[in-house]
Amino acid sequence: MSLSRIALFTLACGIAIVCLTSAAELPRNSDYDYDPPTPGSYSLPVVKPAADGALLDSNNKAISLRDLTRGRITILSFIYTRCAAPKACPYATNVLGQLHSLSAQDMVLAKNMRLVSISFDPEYDTPQRLATYSENVREQGSGCEWRFVTSKSRAELAPILAAYDQAVNKRQNPADPQGPLYHTLRVFLIDRDGRIRNIYSSGTLDPRLVVADVKTLLLEEARVSKQ
Repeated sequence: MSLSRIALFTLACGIAIVCLTSAAELPRNSDYDYDPPTPGSYSLPVVKPAADGALLDSNNKAISLRDLTRGRITILSFIYTRCAAPKACPYATNVLGQLHSLSAQDMVLAKNMRLVSISFDPEYDTPQRLATYSENVREQGSGCEWRFVTSKSRAELAPILAAYDQAVNKRQNPADPQGPLYHTLRVFLIDRDGRIRNIYSSGTLDPRLVVADVKTLLLEEARVSKQ
């Protein structure tokens, strides 16, 4: 067995020991009153390849979306910082924040998971604004990678939104208390090879389920490496 396969086998053993701990620490609530599935007790089909696109990070540096959807298991969320709809952007960012906090106490998650928040409001969500926003929502200084990115323009953003079927429309009232844009909540689970493996909505974005899905993919990797 090669060193890489030994490493993955060791990782699998570690996952088997800790896979229930971090997710189980999150209690049931009125929205998700069920026990999450045991990681590895189910499989996740490949939905489709995760699309690429040109973006700007919070340091105003050009970055390819492909670089954020390869090499780690990625949780990708489309947001905008002016959103105040309770089950939309604030909810998605809160869930990613919980995942980030969990990863600070879980070495497996910290080393293998990445969080990505993409703004679809480039006129307002400049890299500088995203940098400030990220500081306000990221409670833990340690933990897994969490990147906040935007685009240079709506024109460059449009093909990305289309590829991920992320609908965004302007509200008739730009002063709407929930924010000037209306959108569906879509959060993507992307494996290390850049393939979408699950798509969460406001009704399924349970951090316990996301953790179980991430660790299911890690166990899948370990099984494949032993073959």
